[in-house]
Amino acid sequence: MPELPEVETVANGLHERVSGDTVISVWLGEKPEPLKSPAEEIAETLKGKKIEQVHRIGKTVVFELVGGTQFLVHLGMTGRLLVNGGDVPLPPHTHGVLHLKSGREVRFIDPRRFGRMSVTRGYTGPGKEPLKIDVDEFVGLFKGRKTPIKSALLNQKLLHGVGNIYADESLHRAGIRPTRQAGRLTRIELERLHKAVKAVLQHAIKLGGSSVSDYVDADGMRGFFQLEHRVYLRTGEPCRTCKTPIKRLLVAGRGTHYCPMCQR
Repeated sequence: MPELPEVETVANGLHERVSGDTVISVWLGEKPEPLKSPAEEIAETLKGKKIEQVHRIGKTVVFELVGGTQFLVHLGMTGRLLVNGGDVPLPPHTHGVLHLKSGREVRFIDPRRFGRMSVTRGYTGPGKEPLKIDVDEFVGLFKGRKTPIKSALLNQKLLHGVGNIYADESLHRAGIRPTRQAGRLTRIELERLHKAVKAVLQHAIKLGGSSVSDYVDADGMRGFFQLEHRVYLRTGEPCRTCKTPIKRLLVAGRGTHYCPMCQR
């Protein structure tokens, strides 16, 4: 599932290409799963609206429209948002198309249909923004929590946008074992984690995210941060810091990768 850096990359690419454009009409496919709002409501809400901005909130791409309406797209496991000319044939598994005044189209493609489209107002996301949260607020999120720190990082009601890849990578850089109880981490450890989360996410955004499955940006290009993963999907390979083989275990049902020497 695309995480914060991937969604940020997609949103930034969309903003560059379609902000200021106007939605002339909307086509939606026949599959009901991708629609969180009724098809008629989505189509009527978007028709004739100018796109003021496209940005990310958590793991959701948000189209801000004139008048305060928001068009939300969650990419799910395999979703893609691509900008194409109207003469380019629709690929299989296309579930939504915004026809724009410029002649371009914003297309939502999702083979597994776990993504969602909806319209709303005032959406701010379920949790705190990892790139903006200050250290005191970050430390406060984990106070008294008995769950493993890896599980807490994945809790979108605490921090929205951090997923499996960047939880593993951040915990490695902070030197914290993913199974440790969140509420028992010291302030110094949480300060290291706060710094690591921001650094990992910012660097991943610069590299266009991690393409470990289906993820591509708004132009269909893959990201490059997967080339710099220190632990994620590197089971048995040497740690890039100490050469100890990377181990894998399950934390709250999620595959979790860590270095038994660097992370205590």
